[in-house]
Amino acid sequence: MTKLFRPENRRWWIIAVIFIAIVFNYVDRQVVSILKPVLKNEFQLDDNGYAVIINVFTICYALMYPVTGWMVDRFGAKVVMFYGVLTWSIACIGGGFARSLGQLAFFRGLLGAAEPTNFPSQLKVVAIWFPGKLRATANSLCVAGSSIGAIIAPPLVAWLAIQYSWQTAFIVLGAVGLVIAVLWKLVYQDPPAHIMQEAVQDETGPVDQPVPVAAFSWKQLWTTKSLWGVLLIRFVSDPVWYFCLFWLPGYLQEQSGLSLAQVGMFGWIPFLVADLGAIGTSAWSDRLVKKGYAPLRARKLMLTVTACFAPLCALAPYLPNAASTLAVFSIVAVACLSWLFTISVVVAEAFPVKNVASVLGIAGGFGALGAVLFNSFVGSLMGTVGADKVFLAMAVLHPIAIFILWTMIRKEQPKNKSIISKTNQL
Repeated sequence: MTKLFRPENRRWWIIAVIFIAIVFNYVDRQVVSILKPVLKNEFQLDDNGYAVIINVFTICYALMYPVTGWMVDRFGAKVVMFYGVLTWSIACIGGGFARSLGQLAFFRGLLGAAEPTNFPSQLKVVAIWFPGKLRATANSLCVAGSSIGAIIAPPLVAWLAIQYSWQTAFIVLGAVGLVIAVLWKLVYQDPPAHIMQEAVQDETGPVDQPVPVAAFSWKQLWTTKSLWGVLLIRFVSDPVWYFCLFWLPGYLQEQSGLSLAQVGMFGWIPFLVADLGAIGTSAWSDRLVKKGYAPLRARKLMLTVTACFAPLCALAPYLPNAASTLAVFSIVAVACLSWLFTISVVVAEAFPVKNVASVLGIAGGFGALGAVLFNSFVGSLMGTVGADKVFLAMAVLHPIAIFILWTMIRKEQPKNKSIISKTNQL
């Protein structure tokens, strides 16, 4: 048992628990999109009303993302993630007991406020437990839970709603989260000195224990060009993935003619393809590093290639059937998820390890803000100017992100080289 949980093995157990947590993080947030027609009927909503419910979640998500990133850097991943999983699970259960639109909005807002704890915690764990040659692969395996959650959500939520009730779907999924919170509490530990040293060598070069790490202050972070680059990238590219999560299941039912049961049977396909593709592209960027490419350049090359496929979404309104729509969005989802997976690795390689959770938190907030604006755009225009305009707007977002990536992202080091001991909170 001791050998099983030695540090070199424990880090993979930690990744496994984070993976499970992210799976149900995404299942919980997708419940409303899968049940969109049911909830619209239950609460007498139109597309604008549905967009409001989505935006309550997303605004709270955007506001809390930077806060939770700071909290992870200040208090550590173990504590922040535990309370985050606990809170979002309670919020999901509460959604099942909602009897009015206001109550549902409250619990979706609470869910949005708690869920950002996941990804800054995950990135901090990857940054302090894994060296550069393993970081993108470990990160992709970890956050693959997002697309796995999107894969299992349609059949699972549809089955629970059809077999029992829509309320049951919320309550059962929230209860699973409570179990995950306990599991995290039992498995996670901060890394020992030799693991931490291996992880930060890419920043500092070989060093003797204890490991010193230079870091930006919160104020200094905002003066770095790369921070603004990451913020803009997330702001313009995240909305395409949010569309896949929050609007695609409803689009397949309302525009492509699929029933709720058929969405349960087939709606997971783009997310499975996205998951496999994004893990593959992450592994490809790690192979480039092993071949001698600078880590940051390897990530940029991979992201540029994958982004070239995102504009295919512009074809969606002209496709003849649901099968072709699923096929196109499978390719688009690979591009979206590759960016979401690897932009976190870019953060870990562009900034000191002490700052990565804060940077990801700020960036995630900007990404969610972009999604809020885009959700409002979709809700007001989908039924008026037509879906083709919405998809055309989506098609240009990743090409814009490519330009930002190459012109603004670079390795950042504090000018004053202030040193933070490894004994500070990780």
